[in-house]
Amino acid sequence: MKHGKVMNVAMVGVGGFGAYRRARMRETGLFRIVAAYDINKAALEQCREEDGAAPASCYEELLETPNVEAIFISTGAKFHAAQAIAAMKRGLHVFVEKPLCATPQEMKQLLSLQKKTGVVVGCGHHDHAHDAASVTIKRMIEKGAFGKIATFEKTTAHSGGLRIKPGDWRGDPRKNPGGMLFQCGVHGIHELMFYFGPICAVECMMRYDVHTTLTADVAHCILEFSSGLVGVLSAYHVTPYRHTFNIYGTKLNLYVDARYFDEGTRYLIQPCRDNKKEEQKALRISGKTDICGNIRSFYNAVRAGHEPYPSLKDGARAVAVVFAAEESAKTGRKTRVPAIS
Repeated sequence: MKHGKVMNVAMVGVGGFGAYRRARMRETGLFRIVAAYDINKAALEQCREEDGAAPASCYEELLETPNVEAIFISTGAKFHAAQAIAAMKRGLHVFVEKPLCATPQEMKQLLSLQKKTGVVVGCGHHDHAHDAASVTIKRMIEKGAFGKIATFEKTTAHSGGLRIKPGDWRGDPRKNPGGMLFQCGVHGIHELMFYFGPICAVECMMRYDVHTTLTADVAHCILEFSSGLVGVLSAYHVTPYRHTFNIYGTKLNLYVDARYFDEGTRYLIQPCRDNKKEEQKALRISGKTDICGNIRSFYNAVRAGHEPYPSLKDGARAVAVVFAAEESAKTGRKTRVPAIS
């Protein structure tokens, strides 16, 4: 695909995950970071050396950078909404990392402002439409390879919560609702909706007493989809790293197991043979994965004036489930998830 001119952008949050995002931007050749801001001066200097970005003294100064089309926001989640809103009010397109925002009020404000301004907003969720494994699984679902899907189980876990100290924003339920469900569970929610469609309701139980923070240490969610499918999403940040995903169908099961970053991910399928011993074998994954797919989509959306994937609405759909889950945990009742269209 032939692209147009390179897009001049400004960026806030250039260290940590921001450094990863900058590397992907360079990989595409579609973006030029002309100015940047970060409270970490070393990271800001590294961005200047690697990308040629002029350092700004504050975010407000960054927003005044002339001749930029968009802002990339790779800061902590507690800053996402305010920084995106400030950029949108200036008519700038925005690419913001996930989770999109920390409260339902912020979510509504972002959606309303995008509708009012018409700017393109991309969200830093994984682009499952250009992920070989995700596309393979989705095609299997669409072709009926699983038979009728009975349910699924998805778990996302790591020990990062044990490093949260009193006063850290990740330990503040106003900034990190649902704990691990907010931090990493939104990845799983976004992925599940790629496979199964909209989530309409959630029932959730949370546990808060494993670590010293005020956020949830454990969350178990029963998710109900508009299709009628129900399944379980579990999230905890006080145990060793483990990410698993199982689909259970009348013809076939799928087992996905990501034990750690350097071990890769195993995909196994198991046929149903009248309750006899069932052989497991590796799932054959076809196609290629574009790890830059989300920012390529953002670039193309700005140039063509259409919706990117993942979009602001995709990010909102994911956090809306988190907000509903926390309400369910507090009230002890099933909570409806608002439709976002």
